[in-house]
Amino acid sequence: MPAWLEQIVDLLLLLFAWITGRRYRSLAQRTGRVREELPLRRFIMVQIDGLAHEYLLQAIARGQAPVLQRLMAQGYHLQRWRCGIPSSTPAVQAGIMYGNNWNIPGFRWYEKETGSAPHCKSPYFAERLKFAVSNGRPGILSGGSSYTNLLDGDAKLALFTLSAMGRTRFLEHLRGLGWALLFALIPWRIGRILILAAWELLRDVARTLAQWARNRFRTRLKLIKPALQVLTNVVFAEVQTFGVLLDIYRGVPAIYVNYYGYDEVAHNDGPLGKEALRTLRRIDSYIGQIERLRRVYYPATELYVLSDHGMTPSTPIHELGPKKSLGRLVADHVRASEVWEGGRPRDRRNGNQQHDALAEANMRWLLDELDGIEPNLSRRGRRLAAALRRRILKQLPDEIEAEYNLDRRSDVIVRASGSLAHIYFNVTRARMDLSEIALLYAELLDALNSHPGIGMVLGLEQERPVIVTPRGTVALSADRLPPGLPEPERTADDLARLLSFPHSGDLVVVGAWNARGQVVTFEDQAATHGGAGGPQDYPFFLTPPDAPLDLSCVTNANQLYGYFAERFLRYNSQVLSLAHQIDQRHHHADAHHRAPQDDGRDATGEAAAQVAAQGRADGHDQGSLPYHAAGEEEEERSRHIDGKSDGLFEAVETGEGVVIDQRQHGQHDDA
Repeated sequence: MPAWLEQIVDLLLLLFAWITGRRYRSLAQRTGRVREELPLRRFIMVQIDGLAHEYLLQAIARGQAPVLQRLMAQGYHLQRWRCGIPSSTPAVQAGIMYGNNWNIPGFRWYEKETGSAPHCKSPYFAERLKFAVSNGRPGILSGGSSYTNLLDGDAKLALFTLSAMGRTRFLEHLRGLGWALLFALIPWRIGRILILAAWELLRDVARTLAQWARNRFRTRLKLIKPALQVLTNVVFAEVQTFGVLLDIYRGVPAIYVNYYGYDEVAHNDGPLGKEALRTLRRIDSYIGQIERLRRVYYPATELYVLSDHGMTPSTPIHELGPKKSLGRLVADHVRASEVWEGGRPRDRRNGNQQHDALAEANMRWLLDELDGIEPNLSRRGRRLAAALRRRILKQLPDEIEAEYNLDRRSDVIVRASGSLAHIYFNVTRARMDLSEIALLYAELLDALNSHPGIGMVLGLEQERPVIVTPRGTVALSADRLPPGLPEPERTADDLARLLSFPHSGDLVVVGAWNARGQVVTFEDQAATHGGAGGPQDYPFFLTPPDAPLDLSCVTNANQLYGYFAERFLRYNSQVLSLAHQIDQRHHHADAHHRAPQDDGRDATGEAAAQVAAQGRADGHDQGSLPYHAAGEEEEERSRHIDGKSDGLFEAVETGEGVVIDQRQHGQHDDA
């Protein structure tokens, strides 16, 4: 049968099954579309974007997550885990889906070599990111579905998923078109969306107008925001929930759905604000729908509920100190740090000729300082010092000018992602050492280090991570971090790894935090994430009662890939491969007029039994195969990812489940 005809038959069967209430699989089997119930392992992952473990517990105590509370009462395990820095969706989803979040320095960053400014709300950059982190490694959603995610995990169907929007993956198959038609044929779903959308839009518009009035009409009225929130919290949520229910009905082996409405609302309302909890309560009800249908049709399907990162109450930096945004603060001090203009130094406070003598004295003093510090600089730092000296003397050679373009010394890029910001200096395309930055932007470093809203100023010196302190620049270590972090050793390791990313900034700035659990954000947010401090680094994971997964030692999202790849992706691949081999033997026996040995099992059932038996023979409970979770990716700068573990982290299956065990090998002791 041609592929297009099979898709039409599949659509008609699905429509008839949904309308009559009959099971899709039984109808498909009668028409020859499906031979049998495939004994595959199936899983559903429901992500509540931005919900910290701490705030989930408080929401449950307030009665705002009854479905999750009921699941816990049924034996589901609620676990707190550490997602790593940056605590943001791109890094976490890349780690979970592909086992690799190397060189993802935040939600936004800048690439000096190309001049591009990636941000992960762009389908183009999301698709580019997907290919960068996968690099041939299969995603955990192969053959499955992805809903409202940033990455698609190699899903067959990707709806509202940014990395798949650059391709016609949804409408290029009749399955996508049939899905839309099926949704349109269910009037109560359409009516529910219209009623909820109208109600939520009225509420949000009323709240926006009230806030505008409280501000005495001094701010600009933005009515587009309520419309976007309704689209996110109602329309998308209803549509993606319907898609998940349909996939459960059809027996799709892997489903990953992300509800990001809580994250959007909590940024403005706070993690436990009234509107944030209302949004969480609605997401909880969607999880209830998914769980009920799972129990009816495929009770063996494993349901996982997780968050990708947490959220910490925050104060915007423009409310502190000089009352400026980070970008304005940097811009002001970069201009103040400019010493040269038109080949001659001049005083920036007034450029009158009466200060020429003072400027010449300053120039001679600067030359003396360069002579003193140049022997202690790195090789690149010495070249920059030489360029500065020759610039002063109007003798800048072409070969130095090619590496350092001092005419672009005020070309500075600031890319903020919550409480984490990267600062790039386009005076050179190469990554700058901190000593080089101090030569050109000494006043900026002093301003950043003394600002009450900035907790850490970080950089590299000869490829080693360093931190700027009031007493000078020192090597980055746990005892050099400001107090108040729950795991300073782990934070220092995370920051060192972040600084090693090629696309991290010349300077990395982290917002300050306090003992009350609040942080400073570089965006206009009531709650934030991305950096360090508070609950933002500690999301939650709700795992099924029998799932052999212990997250107590997880320190980065990429360590979770091995569990799902081995337990589901590899297991199902082995079952299908063995089933194909058994089918070939049966066909071979038929061709020679010999009846194959029949023990009452079909090919896939026999294959599943063989895989399970092999797992038991190897000492693995429930046919769960051992796996190597992906370790840190520092070595990936010089080699391609081949899908194999580098041995830094090994999953050890015990009687209590799978425990991720950190193993040190050689000089690699990062986690």
